Order: sequence, then structure tokens, then C-alpha cells
Amino acid sequence: MASYLIRRLAMLPFVALGVTLLLFALLQLLSPEMRASLYVKDPRQLSALESVIETYHLRDPFPIQYWTWLKQILVGDLGYSETARMPVAEAIKAFFPATFELALTAFVPTLLVGIWLGTKAAVYQDRPLDHFSRFMAITGYSLPSFVLGLLLLMIFYGRFNILPPGRFSLEADLFIHSANFTPFTGFLLLDSLLNGKLWIFWDALKHLILPAATLFYNSVALLIRITRSSMLEEIHKDYVRTARAKGVEESDVINKHARKNALIPVITSSSLLLVGLLGGVVITETIFNYPGIGRWGVNAAQQLDIAGIMGFALVSATLFVLGNLAADLLYAFVDPRVRLK
Repeated sequence: MASYLIRRLAMLPFVALGVTLLLFALLQLLSPEMRASLYVKDPRQLSALESVIETYHLRDPFPIQYWTWLKQILVGDLGYSETARMPVAEAIKAFFPATFELALTAFVPTLLVGIWLGTKAAVYQDRPLDHFSRFMAITGYSLPSFVLGLLLLMIFYGRFNILPPGRFSLEADLFIHSANFTPFTGFLLLDSLLNGKLWIFWDALKHLILPAATLFYNSVALLIRITRSSMLEEIHKDYVRTARAKGVEESDVINKHARKNALIPVITSSSLLLVGLLGGVVITETIFNYPGIGRWGVNAAQQLDIAGIMGFALVSATLFVLGNLAADLLYAFVDPRVRLK
């Protein structure tokens, strides 16, 4: 296991370098004046772009430009985001915790329900539970997130006025930004508990329910279908029939043997799903006016905020690389044969 882990970790820097190289290569389609925003630390520097271009070699050959930019991002200097009105690094620090909370709130029940219901659907094939799982999967696939999100908003906020959009109420906003509240982590649910303010926790949770429910229903469909399909394949294999013939309890056959082997494609899908959620679920955050990193990325693209776009792209690429690494490690944990490859 240790050698497998070392091999995967050794590949990580090369993959990350390749990602940054590709992203910077795409920037060469822009003029030096547009690329200069990547190196601006203060909006007042925008009035002296020629000086920035000369300082950072933006008219020099590509390798020199790339090395100059790479040194900047290695020290956390990603430029200034006009959209967020702050440096890109600070914008990421400000927006990512909100997206992380939303992603985790949606992902945990998605993973638990998707694997459980997919397993039961395979075991009870063509029975009512299987039909229910198919209904969830089909509607989850076919119902766009913006339609589902708007329906939930109209019902629970427009009709009953109980689950509002945004991240917190005006009253909570004023308290959070006062001297009486200490933002220990940036994660509002956790910080509210650390501050002993349960009403802040409940206020933040009420704002999370609708966007998390939208993401859950759209995401769980994928895991149900993949788990069901993989389990159906496993429970008809010889080793399952042999275990049953030996008198092994059915619950052990399903949970300890078949499901463990069926988890490989589920791990792949789950890791990519989590990366997508952490990278910012643009439509959902926009519909619910949720101040996450996805909505910031959209605003940066709409306003041609080059530094903001690159910061968002780097975050998304980093999450994708780490998600694939986590999937590789989970493969080895679930299936020891992977470690020998």
C-alpha cells in the first residue's frame, strides 16, 4: 500500500504542472494588455499597464512568461479580481467556504442514499423499491437543476416563506460582521457552533436546505443507477452463488462481498461528483443567490475578469487532480489488486 501511495503522490506535481501549463497556454490567445491583470496587485496599477507588461515580460517568449507567472502563483499571488473587488487569493478564501458547506450538505446524503438505494434496488430487482429507485433516477436525470430549484423556491419561499435564498438573513449578516462573532474557520455552520450561537446555525441551515436539496436530487440519480447496475452484475457472479451455497447469511453476501466489489465504479462517480460540487455549482448558486465560488466564477466570466477566471480555473483544476488522487487511493483500499498495478 505504501509503495502504491508513493507512486501516486509522485505523479501529482507533474500533473499539476501540466494543468498550469495548459491554462497559461490558453491565455496566449489574449493580448498582453489583457493578461496584465494577472499581475496587478492594486487597481491603480491598471492605469500604467505598459509598466506591468514590461515588469512581467508579457511580450517575451512563452517559456519566460510561463516561468514568471508560475513563480507568482507559487507564492499565492493570483492578481486582483475586479469582480470581487479584492485580490483573487482573498476572493477564493471568501467564497470557497460557502461552496464547501453547500457541497458537503448535498454530498453526504447523496452518497448514503445513492449507495443504499442502488444496492436495495439490485437485490429487490423489479419490485416496488426498484421501481421507486428508477423513478428517482429518471426524474433526477431529466429534471434540470434550474427548473427544480425554481419550483422549490416558489413552493417553500414564495408560498410558505420558510426557506429563503441566500446564505443568511439580514439580521444574521449584521451579527456575523460585528465584534460579537469570531469567524474561526469561515464555515458558517461550524463557526456558529464554536461561537455558541445556535440561532445563527439554524439561520444558515435554513438557507442551505433548498440548494442542497436541489443538488441532492440531481446527483443521487447518478449514484443510484451506477450502484444498481454494478450490484446486478456482481450478485450474479460465481463467487456470490458459492457463498450462498456455503450457507453464508444473505446480508453478509450482499454487504461484505458483492457490494464491496461493486464500489469501484461508484468511487469514480462519487469523486467526480464531489469535485464538481466543490468546484462551484454555478446554476444552483445563481438561482438561490448563494455567494459561492461558482457564482463568483460566472460573474468573473461575464465581466471578462481575467484574474478571477484564472483563479477559478486553478481552483477547479486543483480539485479535479486531488479528486482523482483520492479515487485512486480508495480503489486500493476497496480492491487490493489495484495496489499491484
